[in-house]
Amino acid sequence: MWWGVAAALLANALYSAGFVLEKRALGSMPAVSVREPARLLRLVLGSPLWIGGSLALAAGFGAQLIVYRTLPIAAAQGIFVSGLVLLLLLSARLLGERTSGRERFAIGAILAALVMVVLSLSQDTDTVGADAPAPLILLVCVPSLAAGPWLYAVAERRARHPHRKPTTGVEYGVALGLLYGVSSLAIKGVSGRLAGLLDRPGAALLGVLGSPYPYLLLFTGVFGLIMSQAALQRCRVSLLVPVCTTVTSVFAAVLGTFAFGEALPGDPVRLALRAAGTLLAVSVLLAMPKHDPPEPPEATDPTGPPSPTTSAKELTAHEP
Repeated sequence: MWWGVAAALLANALYSAGFVLEKRALGSMPAVSVREPARLLRLVLGSPLWIGGSLALAAGFGAQLIVYRTLPIAAAQGIFVSGLVLLLLLSARLLGERTSGRERFAIGAILAALVMVVLSLSQDTDTVGADAPAPLILLVCVPSLAAGPWLYAVAERRARHPHRKPTTGVEYGVALGLLYGVSSLAIKGVSGRLAGLLDRPGAALLGVLGSPYPYLLLFTGVFGLIMSQAALQRCRVSLLVPVCTTVTSVFAAVLGTFAFGEALPGDPVRLALRAAGTLLAVSVLLAMPKHDPPEPPEATDPTGPPSPTTSAKELTAHEP
């Protein structure tokens, strides 16, 4: 079980580094749009820095497979939320993104949530589900696969309104979080189906291909890639990714525990710790501001170099 905790922390570091590298690469590119997916892919695949970020995200995916083999999905999501602390530190250091007092308070709250979830773990009594009925998985996932792109389209229309305040990325983050929540359940399902890979690789691979999991991963991977790049270029990674991660974690923890038949802790104290950690993560999401404050005059001085936090907005100002 503690190997799973270590793998989750490694996945956090890889995901944080990957998102920051992709954001840095996107800041030097022309404006990208989901309405031009071929052009978007051509631009990002031509950037070595972006490719490095995507490889870090792929390695995080590999670590996640180990996590879901050894930890209950609800506990795993609580640990994944802790990666937001490293993300905020990296975005401030490497991207020059400023965090507000409210967001710094959120860092402490997220650390507290991590401690609660880790303390709720028990190697002796926690169960780890390996599979879920395909009809149940589809019933849980299909509505979210429709809602995610729809919410993203709504956010796009609002962002193009000429008199709307600059968005922090909360709306984009919720839309992406629904997609990645489905992806988390699919990764959980694949990890369970690969249990016999070393002994019977053929049977294990056929079991994976005969389930809905790889096809859910394909859908969320393609749409998530295109949608996330446009959102990353427009919004601060220090707010977009925390919102996305929180929605993903709550979605996977609640619906994944139900779908994979994983029992909650029987001990009242451990159950309270896990529930409190999840509720604290949700509270952090609700407390985050939905609009960026106005830029200071020196950050928008046309004679000086562009601010790292405003370069993406300036790039998108002329987007059709």
